[in-house]
Amino acid sequence: QAQLVESGGGLVQPGGSLRLSCAASGSIFRGNVMAWFRQAPGKQREFVAQITPNATSTFYRQSVRGRFTISRDNGKNTVYLQMNSLKPEDAAVYYCNSMPFASWGQGTQVTVSS
Repeated sequence: QAQLVESGGGLVQPGGSLRLSCAASGSIFRGNVMAWFRQAPGKQREFVAQITPNATSTFYRQSVRGRFTISRDNGKNTVYLQMNSLKPEDAAVYYCNSMPFASWGQGTQVTVSS
């Protein structure tokens, strides 16, 4: 069954860092663009970053450029999101998905607070 499992979230102070991981089943991961999304309370889910299948190209939403880095390990069917210089407005549940979309996973909560 196609599956996405996100992990690595937690509570961090402003300015801190977290590294999120997303393990995907091969049918979702192989040959697809992978992306991270986030959803804050009361807001719509929004795009954060994406990476091409061969990892040669990435794209970020403007507000995270220079602070977040998306990467992937094709041998492990895993996509990562390194988040540095975190701000309170980055707090959300973070999800990964392929493009085209598969069924959403449970997400991982990121809380940024002092």
